[in-house]
Amino acid sequence: MSPLKTISEKLNAWRRYREAVRELSQLSDRELNDIGIRRGDIEDIVRRSVASKAAAA
Repeated sequence: MSPLKTISEKLNAWRRYREAVRELSQLSDRELNDIGIRRGDIEDIVRRSVASKAAAA
């Protein structure tokens, strides 16, 4: 894998991570509770999700 492709994939993963964190952070505590997420867990949940998608690719 070329270094440029690796950098591009990591940048895309970072963008997906930030977008997901931003979207979840905009939800109310009640909405988060409805989907089983606590506000303090958002970054960890998104990080694991992005990492598992990257590993599957």
